[in-house]
Amino acid sequence: MGDTIVVVVGAGVSGLTSALLLSKKKGYKITVVGKHMPGDYDSEYASPFAGANIIPMANEAGKRWESETWRELKRLVEEVPEAGIHFQRCQVQRRGHDLTTDAGFPVHAFSKTPWYRDLFEDYHDLPKSQILDGYDSASEYTGVCINTAVYLPWIVGQLLKNGVVIKRGIIANIKEAKALSHTGQPASIIINATGLGSIKLDGVRDSALYPIRGQVALVRNEASPMILCSGSIDGPGEELYLMQRAAGGGTVLGGTYEIGNWNSEPDPSVALRIMSRVVNARPEIADGKGIAGLNVIRHAVGLRPARNGGVRLEAEDLDESTSIVHNYGHGGYGYQTSYGYADRVVKLVSDIRKRQRGAVANL
Repeated sequence: MGDTIVVVVGAGVSGLTSALLLSKKKGYKITVVGKHMPGDYDSEYASPFAGANIIPMANEAGKRWESETWRELKRLVEEVPEAGIHFQRCQVQRRGHDLTTDAGFPVHAFSKTPWYRDLFEDYHDLPKSQILDGYDSASEYTGVCINTAVYLPWIVGQLLKNGVVIKRGIIANIKEAKALSHTGQPASIIINATGLGSIKLDGVRDSALYPIRGQVALVRNEASPMILCSGSIDGPGEELYLMQRAAGGGTVLGGTYEIGNWNSEPDPSVALRIMSRVVNARPEIADGKGIAGLNVIRHAVGLRPARNGGVRLEAEDLDESTSIVHNYGHGGYGYQTSYGYADRVVKLVSDIRKRQRGAVANL
């Protein structure tokens, strides 16, 4: 029997990582098709706008995906510097009254005794002198931060080296992906990693999806350690975080976590509040000059692809000869779960391949 024909729809971090892990297996001809590609900046293409760092968001029951991903990202920092990832100390700052509501980032991330304390070798609580004004407790560990402008093209390079063909395309119905393989043969497996696109994609039409608007400022100023706070003085949906990307990628100042907001344009008043929160928390980032000391590269908005009920990771039959593996709805934690979910995608694809080949053999 020949190679299995696979089409991956979606070239964000979830689709690219799924294709990457699958491309390391023998017996597949893989085509990645995307409306947007690394290098594009469009709010519906969330991957370029991510920080992107590792602050586990899952509860204990869902820790598998982030644990598996952390191990691979750590390996990349140590062994593959060209991937554009570096180690950074990270502080999690908490206010007690934020831990009873999910108005912003999931409260699991801010537990005083999180499951991930055993994931990071140097996890420790901080003394009062290192807790930000207005916060009650804090912890620190060595995590990573990804320069998305380097990392996404690096994955593309790995895919090309592995024989994957990447092309642009827009589909209105998931069935159209069956005819998009570069081989000219119909795909027997489609991987759907379209994120928010699955809301309007015929054949999927997932009404459980919704956006979480994230507005950030990217600046040339450097700052360490990274911080993520459980809330801010400006109320729900307005967050306080900063993270310095690897390899000259600038520092991301955040941000917002606006559930259900589709507005893709940066709001100047929000931008001022974001920058004010950061320079108040870390005056040294701007040499004590306040907002005037920030050297802004751009203000940007990305729409995180969240989903009621969590990530959709499952297989279904499209027709008698083609199956779909869905991998979307990762919200604001696509990077930090990317390898865990992609590994599961590969297992689902392998199971489908065995079943399909068994059916052919029994004809």
